[in-house]
Amino acid sequence: MIVEMELLPALVFGWCNGWVLICLLYLIFGVLLMAFPKEVVARLYENNRSDWSKARWLSYVTGKLLALVCMVLMSFTPLKVETNVFFPGIILYVFGLAGFIIALINFRNTPLDQPVTSGFYRISRHPQVLMLFILASGICIAIGSWLALFIQIISSLFLRTRTLAEETACLDLYGDSYRAYMKRVPRYLLIKTRMKEEGENKFKKE
Repeated sequence: MIVEMELLPALVFGWCNGWVLICLLYLIFGVLLMAFPKEVVARLYENNRSDWSKARWLSYVTGKLLALVCMVLMSFTPLKVETNVFFPGIILYVFGLAGFIIALINFRNTPLDQPVTSGFYRISRHPQVLMLFILASGICIAIGSWLALFIQIISSLFLRTRTLAEETACLDLYGDSYRAYMKRVPRYLLIKTRMKEEGENKFKKE
């Protein structure tokens, strides 16, 4: 077995490409959504973007386009099954997938009139985002593509604007209880970050 991470591995269509892992994610996600009550699914996608600034929209769309490019690279790049990068990548993928499922169940089990703060939400305010990042990074490593991994990271930075918008919406909806939650729990992991009062007001006005 050899280590094999390349800037851009050869792109070919095959049955053992990264698309297999992507399809598994969407299959499991789809099954869970069908099993969840309609109001929970609606809450999951509830996000008012009517007051977004052009800059915020530009950041969000750029992140989505980069994510699409990354998915194309994953889909047309074979998994490096016989190299040392495959197993670390799969371990990250499985960990991220399991964590994503648990975070979704935590979300589903929270009453609709309360902020989600249980389970994985005790260690991260956005465990679904965090676990999808780990999962996608695992696929990039399993296919041995530095370019896909780089695009995945840059895409996540641009999509951060949606995360901030969700926090602002939660502050509007839950008030002091969510503000206290932000003080206790890191946005992603380990490092605690929260909007200061003046930062909240500025964000709302953008």
